[in-house]
Amino acid sequence: MSLRTLVLFDVDGTLVTGGPARHAFHTAMLETFGTAGPIDSHDFSGKTDPQIARELLEAAGFDAARIDRGLPALWAAYLTELERRLAAQPMRALPGAEALLDALDALDEVALALLTGNVARGAELKLGSAGLGGRFRVGAFGSDREERDALPEVALERAREHWDADFDPARVFVVGDTPLDVRCGRVHGLRTVAVATGNHTKDALAGAGADVTFDDLSDTEAVLEVLAE
Repeated sequence: MSLRTLVLFDVDGTLVTGGPARHAFHTAMLETFGTAGPIDSHDFSGKTDPQIARELLEAAGFDAARIDRGLPALWAAYLTELERRLAAQPMRALPGAEALLDALDALDEVALALLTGNVARGAELKLGSAGLGGRFRVGAFGSDREERDALPEVALERAREHWDADFDPARVFVVGDTPLDVRCGRVHGLRTVAVATGNHTKDALAGAGADVTFDDLSDTEAVLEVLAE
């Protein structure tokens, strides 16, 4: 295999939508910490799961040490609740996501990986419920780093190890739906492709510095022209 391109996909709002994750997170926060903080008004988009938990708990008056002690129990409760709820309320693949992954997977020169704020098992459960499971051999997750901007480095290292390939940053694409997805790619000199399938418009994503923006991933040929040029 002669790999030359690495495509790093976000999950929520980029590949899948819907599902019970926010409610599962809320339930797990109450079970573990006795509060979910100001969760009803909190913006989750583009953030890692640990960052979201910390922001909510700090707003509720918890100090860093108490938060850190409780996080392992939070993830255990969250994943149990998420898996239970997904059985009745699965995620949905966004328009074009499955076709694009099929097309990219068929190209010998392209490697696919994840770059998501989800904890690893959460990403696996969500993608599996939407029929997109088993497509990504490596990735970087919120369970690796709390800071979103630190995740590309993790993803690149795992991709290098897995495929024994040294990917040129000019041939590494971050595909996401939020300005934070765009930023985490740009700070590492990677190329960024943004889709307006989450909570942000194409103009907002372009303003954040995305190299290319799409309404969604449904025009497989147009997206391939960018990712596999």
